[in-house]
Order: sequence, then structure tokens, then C-alpha cells
Amino acid sequence: QVQLVESGGGLVQAGGSLRLSCVASGSIRINTWSWYRQAPGKQRELVAEITNGGTTNYADSVKGRFTISRDSAKRTVNLQANSLKPEDTAVYYCKVLTIWGSSYWGQGTQVTVSS
Repeated sequence: QVQLVESGGGLVQAGGSLRLSCVASGSIRINTWSWYRQAPGKQRELVAEITNGGTTNYADSVKGRFTISRDSAKRTVNLQANSLKPEDTAVYYCKVLTIWGSSYWGQGTQVTVSS
């Protein structure tokens, strides 16, 4: 059974930083790791993703502030979020895409940025 567990969310003041982590367990071969977020009343949106080869992609709204990284041996992906803004407030979800085309989601972790 595949399971993704996120951690690292919390309450932070504007300008602060958080580091989100996601650990994958189960029989799975991951092609792409992604972080999404969903704010109240809004659609879920892609924040950042990283492929097995190390190629990254970021939403324009977080470029230069967020950094995604992965440790394949530890089956972990991290999202370093700096210079946080109130508009970054959302539930952040980890998603993986396997080499077979299946995708799995974590349960989400809340990030709240106060002004």
C-alpha cells in the first residue's frame, strides 16, 4: 500500500520560512514529485515539481522564493518556502507520479501566513 505523509506546515509571519517534507512508503517507483496547494474557495494548483532526473518546474507566484528538492534514497521530497506571503496560505499536498502513470496524494499539511 502506497502512503505519502507530509509534515512541516504551521503558522508563520509574513516574510518567514517553512520547510515542508513528504515521505513515500510502499512499493512504488516515482517519476515525478510535486507539491500542490489549495486555498479556501480556490482550485488546487501546482506549486512545484521535480522529476527523477532533477528537472524542476515552479509556479510563477513562488519562483525565487520556494525550492523543491528530493532525496530518492530516502524517498523524500522537500519544499523550502522562504519570504512567505499571506497569499501562500493554503493546504499543501504532496503528489507523486509513478513510472507506470499512477498518481498518489498525501493528506495535506496546513500552511498559514499571518500579515
